[in-house]
Amino acid sequence: MIWMLYLVTLLFLVILFLLGMRMRDRMAEKSAWFELTKLSGDADGIYDPEIVSSLPEPARRYFNYMIQPGTPLRRVIEITMRGELGLGSKESPNYRTMRARQILSPPFGFVWKVKTGAIVGSDGATPTTSWTRFWLLGVIPIVRATGLDHRRSAFGRVIVEAAVWSPASLLPAQHVIWEPIDGKSARATVRLGKLSQSVDVSVDEAGRPNTVIIQRWTNANPEKLFRPQPFGGYLSEFELFEGYRLATRVEVGNHFGTDDYYPFFKAKITDIRFPKKPIL
Repeated sequence: MIWMLYLVTLLFLVILFLLGMRMRDRMAEKSAWFELTKLSGDADGIYDPEIVSSLPEPARRYFNYMIQPGTPLRRVIEITMRGELGLGSKESPNYRTMRARQILSPPFGFVWKVKTGAIVGSDGATPTTSWTRFWLLGVIPIVRATGLDHRRSAFGRVIVEAAVWSPASLLPAQHVIWEPIDGKSARATVRLGKLSQSVDVSVDEAGRPNTVIIQRWTNANPEKLFRPQPFGGYLSEFELFEGYRLATRVEVGNHFGTDDYYPFFKAKITDIRFPKKPIL
């Protein structure tokens, strides 16, 4: 029976190790969330249309639709959402219901904490790192990713989501440059250290953005090789949140604008708030 004792002891140690990993993941998520709130949680001035008077006309329409005059310029946003995640392919999307909370602090990073069925975990990025960590039943690790390619890809997500939910973070600045594309679209290029990402925003006559597109650094392809690929989607159902008109329904996916596109992320936003910088 000694072998049985050894087996039980080994199983106990494995479970203890996994619980420790899960606890460290949660602590890392909490720490990153707090760090991103600190980076730019306070309002920095108020919105005046004169700020964007020199931008391409579609960009001016975008900002004047998204931000009401006199609105405090807040760049950090907390989002609560529900919807569907496609865990398969275009031919077999395998959509699963999901619920998630997120902090978005462009250009510095984000933390997205999600639960879909028996799978829980998070995607995230800070100025120094990024990660994907998912667990089955909260105990068994099934996906763990990080590294330089991952960080570059995560930065793409930060910038495309900035165009959707944090327009103040894309106002003209030393690290943000706008250029025209055509009468309905403009491109913002954002830099953070050695990272650079452009996002194309298309708007209607009122300035309401209907699509956002980036060339994202990703390995979401049959070869599983990291390379730039079109990523983007559609925005709709705009609502007013403390002076910001923001999309509450979003559908995005890889290979946007090609025959291979399918929206693996379909979200309905249920709450948006702008956190204050914590007092240290």
